[in-house]
Amino acid sequence: MVKYFCSNADIKSTWDHVVSAFWQRYPNPFSTHVLTEDVVYREVTGDHRLLSRRLLMKTNRLPRWAERFFPAGMSRSVYIIEDSIVDPVNRSLTTYTWNLNHKTLMSVEERCTFRDSVEQPSTTHLKREAWISSNVFGFSRPIQEFGLARFKKNQAKTMKGLEYALSNLQGEMPQRLLRDTVKDASEKAREAAKSLASAATVPQKPQQYV
Repeated sequence: MVKYFCSNADIKSTWDHVVSAFWQRYPNPFSTHVLTEDVVYREVTGDHRLLSRRLLMKTNRLPRWAERFFPAGMSRSVYIIEDSIVDPVNRSLTTYTWNLNHKTLMSVEERCTFRDSVEQPSTTHLKREAWISSNVFGFSRPIQEFGLARFKKNQAKTMKGLEYALSNLQGEMPQRLLRDTVKDASEKAREAAKSLASAATVPQKPQQYV
């Protein structure tokens, strides 16, 4: 049994900018779990497509229940292969990623396709697909559920990281990132106000010095 995920999104930027930002998206403050990235292969084909293979090292904190499936001393780092095809003629970027290690615990395969939007000018359409599986006998279903939930959470960070790279290229902060920053600050201010109000209404016990 394999868990399948699919999402579609429109990026408010031209395909050329998105492709440029794709190569410059690390490091960024939303993907601190990505430790290293290295190009291991690159080729331009006769039909002008750019083929690339990169090796990335990532780390993800495991929940306590997952620690039992890791042998003592085994590395928590995950090595990821990322293959990509840039097709300037058809104006598409397709990426394939999968993990090299820890595949018995969980295997995650992802495919992303970036294309010029047909309906909206200066917009890039992104289709993201993922297949999540586990070979841990008796626990594969909950592990896959956990993997799917984490993938959904991480893809939101991935999009913010791409927007961050786009903002660096364009020399401005994207409006969505700005809204998120203001929203986070407002929520923290409200929480602080609630804490102060609660502290003010709770009667204080007199201090005793003897």
